[in-house]
Amino acid sequence: MYFKVVNGAIEMDTKRILEEVNLEIKDKDHVAIVGRNGCGKSTLLKAIVNTDLFGEGIGEEKFQVTILGNPSIGYLRQKEGLSLDRTLLEEILEIYRPIIEVEKRINKLGKKLEMGEGTIQDTSEYVELEEYYKNIGGYDYKKEYLTAFLKNGFTDLDFQRKISSFSGGEQTKISFIKLVLSKPDLLLLDEPTNHLDILGVEWLEEYLKNYPKTFVVVSHDRMFINRVAHKIYEIEYGGTSFYDGNYEYYEKEKKRRREAQLKSYEKQQQEILRLQRIADRFRYKPSKASMAMSKLKQIERMEKVEAPEKEDLRTFHVAFADFKSSGKVVLTVDHLKFGYQSPLGEATFTLDKGRRLGIVGANGTGKSTLLKTIMGQIPSFDGTVEFGYHVTTAYFDQQFDTLNPNLTVYADFKEKFPLKNDFEIRSALASFQFSSEEIMKKIEVLSGGEKVRLALCEVVFSNANFLVLDEPTNHLDILSKEKLEDVLMNYPGTILFVSHDRYFINKIADSILDFSSHRITYYDYPYEDYLEKKKENEIEIHDFVKREEKVKKVNHKKTISIDKQICKLEAKIEELKPKLFLEEVYMDPKKYQEIEEEIQELEAQLNELMMNWDVNF
Repeated sequence: MYFKVVNGAIEMDTKRILEEVNLEIKDKDHVAIVGRNGCGKSTLLKAIVNTDLFGEGIGEEKFQVTILGNPSIGYLRQKEGLSLDRTLLEEILEIYRPIIEVEKRINKLGKKLEMGEGTIQDTSEYVELEEYYKNIGGYDYKKEYLTAFLKNGFTDLDFQRKISSFSGGEQTKISFIKLVLSKPDLLLLDEPTNHLDILGVEWLEEYLKNYPKTFVVVSHDRMFINRVAHKIYEIEYGGTSFYDGNYEYYEKEKKRRREAQLKSYEKQQQEILRLQRIADRFRYKPSKASMAMSKLKQIERMEKVEAPEKEDLRTFHVAFADFKSSGKVVLTVDHLKFGYQSPLGEATFTLDKGRRLGIVGANGTGKSTLLKTIMGQIPSFDGTVEFGYHVTTAYFDQQFDTLNPNLTVYADFKEKFPLKNDFEIRSALASFQFSSEEIMKKIEVLSGGEKVRLALCEVVFSNANFLVLDEPTNHLDILSKEKLEDVLMNYPGTILFVSHDRYFINKIADSILDFSSHRITYYDYPYEDYLEKKKENEIEIHDFVKREEKVKKVNHKKTISIDKQICKLEAKIEELKPKLFLEEVYMDPKKYQEIEEEIQELEAQLNELMMNWDVNF
């Protein structure tokens, strides 16, 4: 598999999106494309699928697109290729049809050989097929698809459900998992972690790290990119730059390149200035004119070093003004049962002033529902929520329910802050990158990133001392995430938030509320320490379970042994009792006593064994 674009450009609806694309993807490359929102990352993926979108760029090299090997390309389109009448299992097994056909042939030959009806050719084919079956993943495919679906929130029972019975979101997730498991030669993934929970992201990470073919991923998830990609392409100002390493390498190398280029540029500019001064000084003196001209020609012959382009660092700016502190205890949640038709969980915790509590867990476990219950948007089943002294709250809703889609950006902000004048409103919105034209756009036409910026703007300018944030990093590019992290780290109040962005959680949270194992557990540790503690707990539980299983096995063996002894004793007793009624025995007191004592001794042994049997059972 080989794909290369030299000096390409892409236009969409007469608008030039990318001006100079240079991209090379080789077999087994694991590539990430990074850049600001709106820079053209998703457009580039579409052009890889449809190369007709490429045109000639502004670079000096000759434009060309090269594809070798006729690769199969996998690119997710919503609910693409799903048969609604199939069950989930039937749909997934379609991916593995070649493996299953080999499996059937092996089983058929195996039965034939077992019955002694096989030929030498059958034996030879059986051996060859077994080796081939192993090489194409025959022994792993069931574990592969089970892990993929169970890690992404599906259950064993879901495999027997018709595709049509799943929601639109679930069908999209099924399409995504099916695409990834199908292993195309070139897999293209556009923001795959956006709607996965932490377990799903961890599964995808592990899967892609071991992906046997080529993939290109667009993502703003820094930890994810760092773990799965070994080549980075950055899109900035309409062009691409290549970095041969992971995300950490890209960050360091980008900084190094800029510094080196700036240093070379400044040094050359100093030399040009020196030569120009000499030429200017002596160009009108006949005896020195030739020397002055040589200096000017020296400047002309120089291969000019371009000044590094100014980085696109545009993002929002925040200053906390008129901030009023709360009391020591900000929030007390006591045995709070929350949910909709039925309780999803029960939470108990206290949040003190200045703390930053992150809520983590799988999708569907009730994290957002807990926030809505705390904020009074849905009623609880039981328990209490108490805010502390002088606590003022601001809520960021990942569904943007706090924004009115029928209003303009300006009108929505004005409605929430009626005491602010026109200058204050425009200044506040400008600090979150809304131009004078953009503030008149209706909210319903805003992009996901624009809605996040508006909602964050309204949260910040509320001057609340307690922020409740539900997935605030969704739709933000990396630079905006970094800015939000800085803002929250410098925020003087208290924060309660839900997120699946592990890098963000690790940076912000000083404590964790974990929704897993069918219970909610509070950890008074930062994220990395929480992971370590959770791992230790899992090991302890695993060891305990293993010990219990071992004890059960030992007890089971004891029970089997006791059962055998009991049977023997009962048989012996049943054998002796009839002898007491024989004339030769009851007429002989000595014999009668001997048998009776033997029966009593056996019954005593039997009672002791029965007591041991009860304990082990």
